[in-house]
Amino acid sequence: MSFSVFFLSVKLWASAFGGEIKSISAKYSGSQLLQKKYKEFEKSVRVEEIDGMKVVKNLAVKMEEMFRRKAEATRRLVEAAEEAHHQHEENPDLQYEYFNAVLINEVDEEGNNVELGGEFILEPSDHFNNLSVNLSLSVVQVPTNMYNKDPDIVNGVYWSEALNKVFVDNFERDPTLIWQYFGSAKGFFRQYPGVKWHPDEHGVIGFDCRNRKWYIQAATSPKDVVILVDVSGSMKGLRLTIARQTVSSILDTLGDDDFFNIIAYNQEIHYVEPCLNGTLVRADRTNKDHFREHLDKLFAKGIGLLGDALTEAFMILSDFNQTGRGSVCSQAIMLVTDGATEMYDDVFEKYNWPERKVRLFPYLIGRESAFADNLKWMACANKGYFSQISTLADVQENVMRYLHVMSRPKVIDHEHDTVWTEAYVDSALNDKSGPTLTTTVAMPVFSTKNETNQGILLGVVGTDIPLQELMKLIPKHMLGIHGYAFAITNNGYILIHPDLRPLYQEGQKRRKPNYSSVDLSEVEWEDKDGILRNAMVNRRTGTFSMEVKKTVDRGRRVLKMHNDYYYTDIKGTPFSVGVALSRGHGKYFFRGNVSLEAGLRDLEQPDVALADEWTYCNIEEEHEHRHLTQIQAIKLFMTGRRPHLKCDRELIQEVLFDAVVTAPLEAYWTGLALNKSENSDKGVEIAFLGTRTGLSRTNLFVPVDQLSNRDFLTAEDKEGVFNADHFPLWYKRAAEQVPGTFVYSIPFSTGIQNIMNVVLASTAIQLLDDRKSPIVAAVGIQMKLEYFQKKFWTACRQCTALDGKCSISCDNEDINCYLIDNNGFILVTEEQSQTGLFFGEVEGAVMNKLLQMGSFKRITLYDYQALCREYAGSSDSARTLSDVSVQQTAFRERERSRGKTMMVPCDTEYPAFVSERTIKETTGNIECDGCIRSFVIQQIPSSNLFMVVVDNKCDCSSAPPVTMDPIEIIYILSSLKCERLKYQKDRKKPESCHPFHPEENAMECGSATRFSSPLAAALLPLITAIISR
Repeated sequence: MSFSVFFLSVKLWASAFGGEIKSISAKYSGSQLLQKKYKEFEKSVRVEEIDGMKVVKNLAVKMEEMFRRKAEATRRLVEAAEEAHHQHEENPDLQYEYFNAVLINEVDEEGNNVELGGEFILEPSDHFNNLSVNLSLSVVQVPTNMYNKDPDIVNGVYWSEALNKVFVDNFERDPTLIWQYFGSAKGFFRQYPGVKWHPDEHGVIGFDCRNRKWYIQAATSPKDVVILVDVSGSMKGLRLTIARQTVSSILDTLGDDDFFNIIAYNQEIHYVEPCLNGTLVRADRTNKDHFREHLDKLFAKGIGLLGDALTEAFMILSDFNQTGRGSVCSQAIMLVTDGATEMYDDVFEKYNWPERKVRLFPYLIGRESAFADNLKWMACANKGYFSQISTLADVQENVMRYLHVMSRPKVIDHEHDTVWTEAYVDSALNDKSGPTLTTTVAMPVFSTKNETNQGILLGVVGTDIPLQELMKLIPKHMLGIHGYAFAITNNGYILIHPDLRPLYQEGQKRRKPNYSSVDLSEVEWEDKDGILRNAMVNRRTGTFSMEVKKTVDRGRRVLKMHNDYYYTDIKGTPFSVGVALSRGHGKYFFRGNVSLEAGLRDLEQPDVALADEWTYCNIEEEHEHRHLTQIQAIKLFMTGRRPHLKCDRELIQEVLFDAVVTAPLEAYWTGLALNKSENSDKGVEIAFLGTRTGLSRTNLFVPVDQLSNRDFLTAEDKEGVFNADHFPLWYKRAAEQVPGTFVYSIPFSTGIQNIMNVVLASTAIQLLDDRKSPIVAAVGIQMKLEYFQKKFWTACRQCTALDGKCSISCDNEDINCYLIDNNGFILVTEEQSQTGLFFGEVEGAVMNKLLQMGSFKRITLYDYQALCREYAGSSDSARTLSDVSVQQTAFRERERSRGKTMMVPCDTEYPAFVSERTIKETTGNIECDGCIRSFVIQQIPSSNLFMVVVDNKCDCSSAPPVTMDPIEIIYILSSLKCERLKYQKDRKKPESCHPFHPEENAMECGSATRFSSPLAAALLPLITAIISR
């Protein structure tokens, strides 16, 4: 067989298959009819360029208004709580039955309600994801290690009952509210609506509201902290264990606006992380976890020279404060020790008196009290607080006490600073897609009685805001197919972004360890210099543009585009919001007009659906509207029957236009379905379309129970439907194809079972013929994979021989035939098990040659939110990307190790592959072990597909495969790792700061022991003298 016959045969097969499959796709999708219908309106529509700055400013105003309403609800709770406490007289003998969150509806053996567990009505609420709640009352949770009937708790619960009325009133005013709560400084937590809490398998509820970020942020100002840990010989055994737990608990109380370091001391100073000698780092999750790993390596020996350690701590705090890189607010030294032989007043005299800007918090470890007086004196002389910790059970309660001291200046100033947390998972509000991302607005509650000089913090009130509420404000129809909105915090962490992946799947939805501190630079990673991130962190308004590589289809495919970014701040919050628009069709929008009557008629057709997560009308804001569907709300609003509904009139006008233009397809599809001569083998199962306004239509050609892939176009298929932050995958990919051509793919499995039994085909509908034309819609079909493959094999049996006897066909054993898509995934091959695989894994030598010849391009991508398996005993404790010196370890190598595994955050590099559009056909030869292997690649007309036919006579199996496996990027333990740890990205400091107050009562400095020795008694005048300075 000559090579020219081989080449011409492949060209014939490709042409025959291309014509057949295009005909089927166009016919059943109705693409030509829809294109014709939009063309009929070409003269009457108005194309406009989208003003990105106007879009982002309008979005910021809407977000500001939503956040303001939540903050007002929180402020009403503050006022009610302070008034209720002011009216309450403390009664140590108060007896009061309250609804305990754990005990409600519990009965004893005789069927009677247990104490604090009366009958509490709970009903499922769709607003709370069908959780059973009580919308009239709140419940009270008390930490397991505290006594339910402690007089302090009973009194606090009693006066805070006044909040029930405000909780209910807030919810009636703003039905979008979810959890509202009061976290008491005494430890109890009042939550509305009332819900039952369940202990873990050990009967414990570890939740303590006082170490939640919203509580700590609201109660205290940002702080720089040095933790000194005594590792002298006397700290051996249990004392060192308690010391480690104490340090870990202190770390729990530090947030993203705080900075810290840990120093261990005996006769020498040991930085727990030697690389961070003489500096402080931000207390984010990654840094705290890094230090926790090092705590386990501490061991006790030698003598303790506390004076040197204190000197080092004071010097770090002073030097770091002068750089302006830390909190530039409160400063503290946490001293964890089993004793101090002297009081080190010379050190304090030199570094801290008379201003006493650095507070000292000594934690005496163990039951011995011999050195308690010295340590308490040090606390009192430096505006701190002394605590003694005898057992592991004492740790948490004693660590918490320092927060009350740090909060005093804020209390005395009576500053109700509003704080906002970063995004975190509210696991109570799980929906079908997993736990819900939330931010909290919180404010401190102060005593207004006459003890202001002591500064009594009563607690913190908070309100949760599901970030889904923010997403509903995004005008997705104005952002184009690839456009999106995103928001970040003052620290650069993502609040919302379509590329944020807080969860990972392993049998169930679970949170990633550092999901709440994903930086904008880790998703917009092409912005190497951080220009966009730093401008947004610093709350500027402006624009930025760059080339980006956006992955779709679970990271397996990549789209290259040029994005323009527009950004501004959200007033009244620490957040900034941005909008990204892709150049080309993504920058244009068009307005059409139809009569209201025609629009509503066609909108109500049974095959029409609107994007679930887009807001056409806000039906959440009023209780009376919550039962309405979007289409019902649109009808009521547009006919004037519910003028108070908040609806987007502009979007609705365009939806009605799309409903009218796409209406003829319903009759067209029905006609095809009723024609018995059409689709007799039921190969085509679904026809579907979507428009730029989130409107979709579907038509089933087979009954639902006969569908090969029932998840398609349902909520289960996240990438296949209109979402709050993206267009469907079949729409996105079609938009990047040459107009009039179809994009074909096998959808990657969404579930545990690898179901690859359908092919999707879709094409985009353009309004105009030039490059400025908006993409107005996309249409497509779902067909059986078997049906699609049969069409391919039939086409591959054709030949030009007049006698019909073909010298070559794909049935020959001498050749292998493949059908691959523009990203290199196999749709058809003789070996069924290879369907859906990447071509390079099956034909490594051929793929390598295609890359060398430029038929395909390799694009390097990075994933800074990856998870890698770490095997027990692995010494890789830190994984971060470095541009200079990296050690790369393929995942598959790690899989060969044995032992227990855990998922740990890591950074990865991985390839994606894209075909070169200009290459329609090419041939190649590969040398393999002394023989030549030939192949032909031929583009399938009007598609994103390629036929690859490979000569099978020469064995190239020894050539390595080309894979898409991610490669973990690990530091070499060197100065690079150190630089990475020290590196601090730009951040905007919180505007409010209350480090100290002249009226503060610094004599409230510890109650675990009394001044008993004559020496301590003699020193009291000295303390008083210092304090009066």
